[in-house]
Amino acid sequence: MAFEYLKALHIIFVITWFAGLFYIVRLFIYQAEALEKPEYEKNILSPQLNLMAQRLWYIITWPSAILTLIFGFGVLFYRWGYMQLGFMHAKLGFVLLLYIYHFICHKIYKDLQSGKAKWTSTQLRMWNEVATVLLFAIVFLIVLKSLISVVWGIAGLLALSILMMLGIKWYKKIREKGNE
Repeated sequence: MAFEYLKALHIIFVITWFAGLFYIVRLFIYQAEALEKPEYEKNILSPQLNLMAQRLWYIITWPSAILTLIFGFGVLFYRWGYMQLGFMHAKLGFVLLLYIYHFICHKIYKDLQSGKAKWTSTQLRMWNEVATVLLFAIVFLIVLKSLISVVWGIAGLLALSILMMLGIKWYKKIREKGNE
């Protein structure tokens, strides 16, 4: 029974962590765009967006990342035999990449909180897709327990991501043309 509780808690905190990661990058986009606004708009938008980012990052996203790790170790302890299987090594590799993504987001967060936008809103939109690719890879690996299925799944997701990026660029051109 303890295993089921650990697994449920692990899944819950994975979900809240991803929700935080997806939304924080959206806030980064808004923060970066707010820094490009005229001074009077920037003075209104930036403090509110900074507060929203701070609450999301430290109240939801960071605690969820830590609790995901703790409960993940608990689940792995109960299923230690999975460590002998290749899919688990690959899954843990993607999880490591997800934590690296999280730490890079933390750097972006710190920069934006201090009023420095080192990434453009377009770059941040593309950055947001990295979390989606990692989510797909991790879920496919843990559910299908097959590396080849993940390769096909990620290939399809990357194709979809490229189409989405092209759509974003097309929408940006239309939006800029409408502002002329």
